[in-house]
Amino acid sequence: MKNATKTAYDFSFPSINTGETVKLSDYKGSIIMVVNTASMCGFTKQYKELQKLYDTYKDKKFVVIGVPSNDFGGQEPGTERTIKHFCEMTFGINFPMTAKVSVIGKNADPFYQWAPKQAGAFSAPKWNFHKYLIDREGNVVDWFASGTSPTSPKVIEAIDKVDR
Repeated sequence: MKNATKTAYDFSFPSINTGETVKLSDYKGSIIMVVNTASMCGFTKQYKELQKLYDTYKDKKFVVIGVPSNDFGGQEPGTERTIKHFCEMTFGINFPMTAKVSVIGKNADPFYQWAPKQAGAFSAPKWNFHKYLIDREGNVVDWFASGTSPTSPKVIEAIDKVDR
């Protein structure tokens, strides 16, 4: 059963930029894609696709938020500084990134405890580059497994549907 008293806007993450916070409420009225990321994963090339998606839709109030996590295979062992440098230099990332957090288990960030309750138990991340799509009202409306390309027709159709 969904918890109607909370939306994604009730959550925030520590920013990859020390001392700052990524507040989802700062993106009220936008379509948000929250993605747990890792720099040493077989899916790391999705950073390029996430940046392309962000560049394509940002003028329509769409934002990607990258959430580094070391939960799967120890594939994000670096510091925030190392992760930020890698993302900017390798993929030209300029969408918001959070500090490294846990996305599974009892120590999962509160957003990652809440989102699977909204989207269903099967929607919990099983690996890096799992994606949650949040509508303009702050509700989780879809999710995409790690292997789903951010620029796939399935993802584009879901964004376009929310954008109507």
